[in-house]
Amino acid sequence: MKQTDLKRMFLIFSHELTDFQKKDAIANLGIDEFVYLPDNLKVQWSDISPYDDNLTFCLQDLISWLNINARKGDYVLVQGDFGATFLIVDFCLKNDLIPVYSTTKREVITEIKNGENIKVSRLFTHVRFRKYERWT
Repeated sequence: MKQTDLKRMFLIFSHELTDFQKKDAIANLGIDEFVYLPDNLKVQWSDISPYDDNLTFCLQDLISWLNINARKGDYVLVQGDFGATFLIVDFCLKNDLIPVYSTTKREVITEIKNGENIKVSRLFTHVRFRKYERWT
């Protein structure tokens, strides 16, 4: 198989894929290769400031990395800060990349309210990958 024939999934999120997620991507999306963010971009993606009004500057390096490395038809798993996720998904849709996210079953283990703060412990179990869509 030529390198250009590989079905790749670029991973734009803060953690490692679970074995179940890898198996799901291989079995149901036909993924041959997983491409993790370089360390510097993983740090940036994991620490997007809640104080910035605009994320364009913050995401320039990530967009450049995708422009250089991703090709039409590649999958891009995008999960993180809502605004940054929206911008990356929008970029993917405009550039013939296939943005997806992991759907999960969520179970609350504990929930503790302390004044204006709430501490919640949840168990997330991967169910499947779902494509981001445009509203038609």
